[in-house]
Amino acid sequence: MLLHIDGSKHRWLNDDRWYDLIVILDDANTEIYYAQLVEEESTRTVMAGLREVIEVEGLFCAVYSDRASHFFVTTKAGEKVDKHRLTQVGRALKELGIQMIAAYSPQARGRSERNFGTWQGRLPQELRLAGITTVEGANSFLRKRYIDEFNAKFSVPATEKGTAFRRTGRADLNWIFSVQTERVVDKDNTVAIGERSWQIDKMRFRSTLAGSTVTIHEHLDETVSIRFGPHVVGRYDCSGEKLINATPKERRGKGGSMEAGENQRQVFTGSHTPLEISLKARDSHFPTAPTTASVLPKRKAKAKTKTSKAAA
Repeated sequence: MLLHIDGSKHRWLNDDRWYDLIVILDDANTEIYYAQLVEEESTRTVMAGLREVIEVEGLFCAVYSDRASHFFVTTKAGEKVDKHRLTQVGRALKELGIQMIAAYSPQARGRSERNFGTWQGRLPQELRLAGITTVEGANSFLRKRYIDEFNAKFSVPATEKGTAFRRTGRADLNWIFSVQTERVVDKDNTVAIGERSWQIDKMRFRSTLAGSTVTIHEHLDETVSIRFGPHVVGRYDCSGEKLINATPKERRGKGGSMEAGENQRQVFTGSHTPLEISLKARDSHFPTAPTTASVLPKRKAKAKTKTSKAAA
């Protein structure tokens, strides 16, 4: 199953303001799964759209996009993308087993380009007739009304019936769809990105993390979490103030017991292919003892030979 994701910059609100409209649609029937106006198409706004589609519809096989820097790393302009160097979006989709496919020309993205031609001709007029002049109002209008109307008018039946979406039981999407950066903790038990710095408290299992490598997660809701291995060692709001009302699930983080429980659920639900481990007996370095003790046969007593006394 292939989805297209793309953005179109336009004066959607019938004034001098320019916004990007991010749209995610189905390659098979052109059904729209996501459409929202944002200030700019970026790593975070693209992640927000992909996450919403996965939460509502499920996992899919592949996503087709242009070669924007939030999708792919391109060493030189015009050359092929570097598939070994992942962006934040690429890393998140790889964790979910979703393939990324790059388009190398506008013609290759013809379906998205034609779709945006329709959007640019219709959406501004619909917003004008509805008296909507704000981004918040436009996005609410898209979710509650316009996407359904658009699909009813322009989507086409797929060649095969049914859906290729796979429901996901992943409980760690908040961690996967975050901007992740590794940093080494300073001697004063702080960690920083640019001009932003966070203080890590002492923990039960360790007095300081100075010299250790931690992962900073900048979440889509603008909160920040810091993880050391499976342990969440700090949570902060968008202004850097510490959050102390973390739920047990948030405290466990991606690598703690929540992840272990998730992996167990995936084995039974079939969302991931189980390991093919043969059910043969384990090899042992020691000889196998019999299960029941055997009785050894008694040794026959040697026959006593009578010696005749020599004749005097």
